Amino acid sequence: MKTNWITTALVAVGAGLLFSCGSAEKSSDSSDNQTTTVQKGQSGVADEESAKNVVQVAIASADHSTLVAAVTQAELVDALSNAGPFTVFAPINAAFDALPAGTVDNLMKNENKEQLQDILQYHVYVGVIRENLIRDGMTLNQVNGANVTLGKQGDQITVNGAKVLGSVTAANGIVYVIDQVLLPK
Repeated sequence: MKTNWITTALVAVGAGLLFSCGSAEKSSDSSDNQTTTVQKGQSGVADEESAKNVVQVAIASADHSTLVAAVTQAELVDALSNAGPFTVFAPINAAFDALPAGTVDNLMKNENKEQLQDILQYHVYVGVIRENLIRDGMTLNQVNGANVTLGKQGDQITVNGAKVLGSVTAANGIVYVIDQVLLPK
């Protein structure tokens, strides 16, 4: 059987393009002449023109540095940088500070990553729930599989009793700033 060299060449070029399109960063260590390739996900895409996604909104807020550190430790940055849409309930730093002493430090340990992921996923709903859609007593099924209950009395919105202090529209959803950390049961 004769091999069609054009087909072979096209497959080789296609494979080369496929592997070169991934977002990767190479670094070399001169001490041992090894090259390491670090794969980056959606969060590694450089885009200075589009609106900020939910992670970038949190990063831009000085009041959310603890949340950003937790999302990074839990390895959820790429997931939350994707298209979504997401409704994120984002506790401020003071909300983390209000937890019992040592709680945040304990959750940030590698051996507690699954528990940290569960707590953070409890703050995320897949879909966008804008303020005008919120009804008192409304229940949302969060990413971790547990439910939160929204409250609305006049202009005041709550989630499991935590007050919504404000909201920011993001490219891939909406971020509600809240005054408490939501803990799944």
